[in-house]
Amino acid sequence: MAIGRLVLGWGAFVAVMAAGPLLEPPVPALLLIVALALMIGVILILAFGVVHEAEHLAQRLGDPYGSLVLTLSIVLIEVILISAVMLGPGEHATIARDSVMAVSMIILNAVIGLALLVGGIKHGDLAHNRTGVSAYFALLVVLSSLAFALPGLIGRDGAYTPAQEIPIVVLTLALYAFFLFRQMGTQAEDFREIDPRVTPGEASHGNTESATTGPNVRQIIAEHRTEVSLRVALLVATVLPIVLPSHDMATLLDDGLGRLGAPVALAGILIAMIVFLPESITSVRAALQGEIQRVSNLCHGALVSTVGLTIPAVLIIGLLTGQTVVLGESPANLLLLGVTLLLSVATFAAQRVTAIHGAAHLVVFAAYGIAVFS
Repeated sequence: MAIGRLVLGWGAFVAVMAAGPLLEPPVPALLLIVALALMIGVILILAFGVVHEAEHLAQRLGDPYGSLVLTLSIVLIEVILISAVMLGPGEHATIARDSVMAVSMIILNAVIGLALLVGGIKHGDLAHNRTGVSAYFALLVVLSSLAFALPGLIGRDGAYTPAQEIPIVVLTLALYAFFLFRQMGTQAEDFREIDPRVTPGEASHGNTESATTGPNVRQIIAEHRTEVSLRVALLVATVLPIVLPSHDMATLLDDGLGRLGAPVALAGILIAMIVFLPESITSVRAALQGEIQRVSNLCHGALVSTVGLTIPAVLIIGLLTGQTVVLGESPANLLLLGVTLLLSVATFAAQRVTAIHGAAHLVVFAAYGIAVFS
């Protein structure tokens, strides 16, 4: 399967390069539909391949290291797709804002909501490691505020000025790097599954006594160096065919949505849905197995990485190319983001999460869909 995915991915890349001028706008309607469908199909197949290799690494390395490999692989794809859109033809001042907001709503409401709903129905109440989840939300509150709220208050027309962008980039990257340093080191136990045999009161502390003991990742890598190296090489080789033709896909997507007169935010939503579909399926699978902390590591970890890496990346691209990067959100989306964060904190502040929590998150996601098309 891995070889087949590589052949498909690299074959598609060669085909896109050979097509060349045929994919330059304006593209005939039928060719546009066929090309987009094929590109999106190939990207999804390759994205599932990335998840497959990352899941093998996750099983070998254990959490939180395994989940981190998966989330960073997926986030890398998203960052490059957004960057390709920005560097392509046309005006895309809001593509980063729309994509990251869509990712926030999809992950925190649609995926988390569905995972809690199916996991709660199958297993009843599920205990999570509250200390680790709280750390995720501490970063999400700060990073989301810097990304979506502050530029609308201190910037110009929803965009940071060049003098403001540099400290925002530094602060965002510094906080995210410190988080990774702690998550991979001293606080690794805070991101591991709670032992289901402990009582709710013991589980709520999220300490090393109530968490399963994790592996020594350095020892595992040393013992399985060949397997880990092969998996990493396959993962990179599978990501590259997604990344390289992303500029052409972004151009076709922009052309198609422009002809349909679709909302501007829809391009960002489609990118988010395409990129995060495999990880979403992985999260729901984890919920069905009762691994609620893995759901949090995949979803909340992915969103922290998305905001922590995408926003600095697009701001740097804007500085280097002279483009305006509009990040300030509309009042409706800011309200929905605030409600989402408040609901998320309320959900995971409980000692155990339930299907009712999941249903509430799904309703907020439906409200977001209404706002996009209003």
